[in-house]
Amino acid sequence: MKTKNLITALLATASALPLSALAHVGADGGGHHNFLDSLAHAFAHPFGGADHLAAMLAVGAWSALAFPHHSTAWRAPAAFVALLVAGCLAGFAGLHVPAVEPMIAASVLVLGLLVMVRQKMAWGAAAALVGVFAFFHGAAHGYELFEDSAAAAAGAVLGMAAGSALLHLGGMALGHRVMQRHQLLARLAGAATAVLGVALLTRLA
Repeated sequence: MKTKNLITALLATASALPLSALAHVGADGGGHHNFLDSLAHAFAHPFGGADHLAAMLAVGAWSALAFPHHSTAWRAPAAFVALLVAGCLAGFAGLHVPAVEPMIAASVLVLGLLVMVRQKMAWGAAAALVGVFAFFHGAAHGYELFEDSAAAAAGAVLGMAAGSALLHLGGMALGHRVMQRHQLLARLAGAATAVLGVALLTRLA
């Protein structure tokens, strides 16, 4: 009963979040016409959008929980960053990727559930799973860069990758130092992330 009440409260909180905080495609609006401005703006973006922030931290935290050894925990986050860049480049090149917004919302839901249940799997499967989600996150931002110069787009891609990687490291640190020792915190954090994913999907319906 307590778990049900907690999830209900989390859902109500997520539903009250402003839509602008959850927006993804079009949030940047383009218009960054030089390398340094684009680099700085894109680096900061993952920290300002609830969807991207939650997904990046969840990738890092889940990697720490699923792969307790540091020698393997970095592989899924690295795959995410690589496919994020690939998605950005695809969007910038004009490739139409369907269902970008639903897949971004689904990534938040799925990653939250993985953290909540501390799901373990082979690192190759984990890297493939987060890589698929990363491609859609990247494509959303690639669309925003379509009218920018090549230099501005390069800055944006580099900034987005760096900001995301930093959040992955933060999630990994939380996973290794806190969530491995306190399972309840891992479950609560995962549940909150999953509920945010549900709220995002609901708003897209």
